[in-house]
Amino acid sequence: MRYIEFGSDNRKASEIILGLMRISKMTTAEVKNLIDAALEVGINFLDTADIYAKGVCEEILGDVLKENPSLRDKVILQTKCGIRIDDDFTWFDFSKEHILNSVDGSLKRLKVNDIDCLLLHRPDALMEPDEIAEAFTKLHEAGKVKDFGVSNMNPIMVERLATALPFPIVTNQVQMSCAFTPMFNAGFNVNMENDAAIMRDGGVLEYCQSNGIVIQAWSALQYGYFEGVFLGSEKYPKLNAVLDRLAAEKGVTNTAIALAWILRYPGKMQAVIGTTKASRVKESAAATEIELSKKEWYEIYLSAGNILP
Repeated sequence: MRYIEFGSDNRKASEIILGLMRISKMTTAEVKNLIDAALEVGINFLDTADIYAKGVCEEILGDVLKENPSLRDKVILQTKCGIRIDDDFTWFDFSKEHILNSVDGSLKRLKVNDIDCLLLHRPDALMEPDEIAEAFTKLHEAGKVKDFGVSNMNPIMVERLATALPFPIVTNQVQMSCAFTPMFNAGFNVNMENDAAIMRDGGVLEYCQSNGIVIQAWSALQYGYFEGVFLGSEKYPKLNAVLDRLAAEKGVTNTAIALAWILRYPGKMQAVIGTTKASRVKESAAATEIELSKKEWYEIYLSAGNILP
């Protein structure tokens, strides 16, 4: 397993993150086995959110942590807040009151005293940086949250926050996979009159790399917006052929190759996996044991249906 330096104290964080969005139907014993499988291959980073199954995922993880007290010190624990799911509709809320209440709720469900990293979950157009700074400062001074990050924000949004925060934003969690590449497409098609040239994210990859912000890729094995896994999909025959060939050549699975493609970007990278199977966790960890050549990276990019100018 490869590691990056993460957070204000440069903790050793695995490049693969175990995402726990899909554990709501699992028992605590099953989740414990899943986390143990991750730790066995060096994955020490857990990601969840207050809205996953309306808090059930945090509750199950909390039961695991309570039943196994020594586990807390072995993992970096990250959760998110800011999405409100009401009966009539879903909306975003970065108000001081909601952030503080959300964290207290997460701590209660997780049955822990502190969270290693808190992410603001998607942008709130009405966010007020000074108010967010007050919430973050209060949480930090109370020892409830060590570090803070964002999710799905472009550079100017991050800059708006940075002007008010007394500490750095350490990570930005964005959607990326070798079958979901708009962040790369815009860079390749600069100054061209085609749809691929449209920069929809404001150069978030380049911004994060330049500012030492960790990029956490979510939906790392999916295409579209939760449309499905591209591995083995009939929609991506050329991509799968290339992934399978490289996997055979390097003695790993196509899962490892797909994740290695993400981690090949020369920034501080992490890939979030959402599997609930221990075998897939081990396959994923192998991604950090290889490094794709530049030509292999581009071959994968092109096989997904992309075109270079």
